[in-house]
Amino acid sequence: MFRDQPTQISTLIRLGIQPESEIKAKLTREISTARKMINIGGRPEIVPIRRQNGASHHRAETIKLALAFAAIYVIWGSTYLAIRYAVETIPPLVAAGIRHATAGTILLAWAWARGFRPKREHWTAGLIIGALFFLIGHGSLHWAEQYVGSGLAALLIATEPMFILVLAWAMGEQRISRMSAVGLGLGVIGVAILTGAELTGKGSSLAGLLAVLLGSLAWSAGVVISPKVKLPSDAVARTALPVICGAAMLLIAAGVTGEFRATHWASISLKSILGLAYLITFGSAVAFTAYTWLLQRCPPTLVATHTYANPVVAVLLGWLVASEPLTMRVVAASVAILGAIVLIRRGERAPKLKLASEAVQAPEVPASEECA
Repeated sequence: MFRDQPTQISTLIRLGIQPESEIKAKLTREISTARKMINIGGRPEIVPIRRQNGASHHRAETIKLALAFAAIYVIWGSTYLAIRYAVETIPPLVAAGIRHATAGTILLAWAWARGFRPKREHWTAGLIIGALFFLIGHGSLHWAEQYVGSGLAALLIATEPMFILVLAWAMGEQRISRMSAVGLGLGVIGVAILTGAELTGKGSSLAGLLAVLLGSLAWSAGVVISPKVKLPSDAVARTALPVICGAAMLLIAAGVTGEFRATHWASISLKSILGLAYLITFGSAVAFTAYTWLLQRCPPTLVATHTYANPVVAVLLGWLVASEPLTMRVVAASVAILGAIVLIRRGERAPKLKLASEAVQAPEVPASEECA
């Protein structure tokens, strides 16, 4: 008997001579919390339960972070090429309107399910920001990509931090440090190089270049103005209302300009349909979800590094997939513009004119960085 039950005997010795009820209670508690009974060689044995350490959880979290950053780096960089394909046979304002109407409806439904109910002041703010972000910002970008390569458009859109800095300085909200001033100068040089390369290329369009820069300026103005208007505090609703308002204005503009009448629905190519579907599914739903998820787990400055990656991805994809020219001038302009962004980002760490408490109280805009 004693040979057959060594584990039980040792357990009783460890517990001491106690009433049977207490022994059973302690055995039950010990087995349920840290040990379990298994059958080894026909004999019951109590063995420790292997607790899962934090290694696998940390590994899973690391994989999620990597996939989320890949989404905002690669997907948002690839949307410029998707826009080019979408506007090949779909008028630009129609394409942008359908894209943002779909995304805005999904986001607003999501916010509504979470209990959000928009007020009149929310709609007013949504109209203002939606006009800057989507009607002018994305509307001009979609129109311009009929004439400007996707990689060049992405590089010109990367001027957004420069416009934000200048607008904030003009409104007395931020000083321009020496490092930021150098960054602005470098950015101007990059844009000049890029513009010269485009104007000397085949099928170039000055109007297209100016339209992209106008869109970047409008988006930058929206970023600067958004803390001053009464957008919802809910993160999803804060994005949903400008998106759906912008979509409505894009669709109205498409009707006023005659794009709906000029749309040959039967002639829309499969490439354009797939491009638009990619913009709705990946560019808006997947990448935006990853972006908001990252903002909850990483510093905003780290998440904002997609500003550096998106133009590089767009230029390389345009070169590899769409045979867009990748000349030394384009490379030099890319280096200059990306270098300007780095300098401006670092220069922004200088003290601002407004109190830090005001900046903390201002609600954060998840979409403060432009994505195509």
